Amino acid sequence: MLSSLLTLSSSISRLNIRPKPSLHCALSSFKTLKPHKQPIRPSWSPRTSSIFSLSAHFSSSENSSSPGRQMQTIVSRDELVVLGIETSCDDTAAAVVRGNGEILSQVVSSQADLLERYGGVAPKMAEEAHLQVIDQVVQEALDKADLTARDLSAVAVTIGPGLSLCLRVGVQKAHKLASSFNLPIISIHHMEAHALVARLIEQELQFPFMALLISGGHNLLILARELGQYIQLGTTIDDAIGEAYDKTAKWLGLDMRRSGGPALEELAREGDAESIKFSTPMKQHKDCNFSYAGLKTQVRLAIESRNINAEIPISSASPQDRSSRADIAASFQRVAVLHLEERCERAIEWARKIEPSIKYLVVSGGVASNQYVQTRVDQIAKKKNLKLV
Repeated sequence: MLSSLLTLSSSISRLNIRPKPSLHCALSSFKTLKPHKQPIRPSWSPRTSSIFSLSAHFSSSENSSSPGRQMQTIVSRDELVVLGIETSCDDTAAAVVRGNGEILSQVVSSQADLLERYGGVAPKMAEEAHLQVIDQVVQEALDKADLTARDLSAVAVTIGPGLSLCLRVGVQKAHKLASSFNLPIISIHHMEAHALVARLIEQELQFPFMALLISGGHNLLILARELGQYIQLGTTIDDAIGEAYDKTAKWLGLDMRRSGGPALEELAREGDAESIKFSTPMKQHKDCNFSYAGLKTQVRLAIESRNINAEIPISSASPQDRSSRADIAASFQRVAVLHLEERCERAIEWARKIEPSIKYLVVSGGVASNQYVQTRVDQIAKKKNLKLV
């Protein structure tokens, strides 16, 4: 049953989510939508709904002959209690959430020490770290919520995209809990979760809305039309922005314990963002796709030309060397985010030809915590008369 999870595709498609006590991970096929002359990426097309459809499932289970605990007593979202498990990359996380969006607890075990030791994510080491703490993290999440596994309505778990070795740990834990307590399993698509998580805290966020998803492994621009209905306007054709941040930080000898992004943004504040004229990626391509491989090459060549030695940590660099590294960091960040801005503006224009009523721009994923990114996309949102979430 678990073997199919270990060959998960990193391509974006909507995962089939089925609230029943089995692990069904089928990928639904794309349906292409062509609402105007501009080229549009395929849409995500689900066959089922998400967590919020569980109430209907449970309330209709009164006459079900399937084995396991009957849940016909659950009649409202407020009564649903779901444990979520996330192990797609380098942090082990669990949370307990009510069906109405109330977060009862959330626990994260960081792998910052491993990131520093290996200069990034080492899949096998990350898997072992997940295995060491997964039971503790889940139990702590339940304890903080003052609940036991018997109080749960379902278990949700990330099944992709991500590192297969790491995903396996979370899936196995979810399957063990679900089997032990006759709970449904909800298969969660990592990128869909990024798009929808804003709805937990922004109560006024209604469909349709634009979403810019930016992380270590993915760049994605989507139009979210309804729950489970997404039109992909742009994606990365090689490297994502988060990966470019991490590689640049590593090449500059920065502290990787917090991951490369925060360290690079901090150093960039000391530098001159106009000092190095990096070329903006894909200027000749009038689409909404992203590419960071070429910018990474430009950065590497700039570092080599200035004889910067990554073996010398930034804390030990001379003032002149530190200044040179800061200029590279600032120049890289300016162009990397400018690429985001250009693609995002074009995607909003395309999306409004499909859904003129868009009022929100959601920016989500690890790179969304970057303050420079937030400032720049906020300017785009104001320019386009959108509210930034």
